[in-house]
Amino acid sequence: QVQLEESGGGLVQAGGSLRLSCAASGRTGTIYDMGWFRQAPGKERDFVAGINWSGRFTNYADSVKGRFTISRDNVKNTVYLQASSLKPEDTAVYYCAVLDSSDWSKVRYWGQGTQVIVSS
Repeated sequence: QVQLEESGGGLVQAGGSLRLSCAASGRTGTIYDMGWFRQAPGKERDFVAGINWSGRFTNYADSVKGRFTISRDNVKNTVYLQASSLKPEDTAVYYCAVLDSSDWSKVRYWGQGTQVIVSS
């Protein structure tokens, strides 16, 4: 089992920035591919960004390309999501996830989520 704890959410004005963090604990001897998803009220949970175990490969949803950056620190067992130029439509609960390395649309473990609210 892997436990994931997100932090860094909050209220920010449009155009502002936030850095979300996801700390992993438990079975962290294996280095996993990691990702961020988000779920807005009344909508499905969508993929935002993913990063492979080494950090050399990343992938982003079209809606956040050029504005969000995913990174990781394997020594600290932590994954980050730097979100910049935020828009009201970025408002959602952001979830950290351990991804299935063969299919990033599949999630092995979820965090509890952190709320991001972007005011206009």
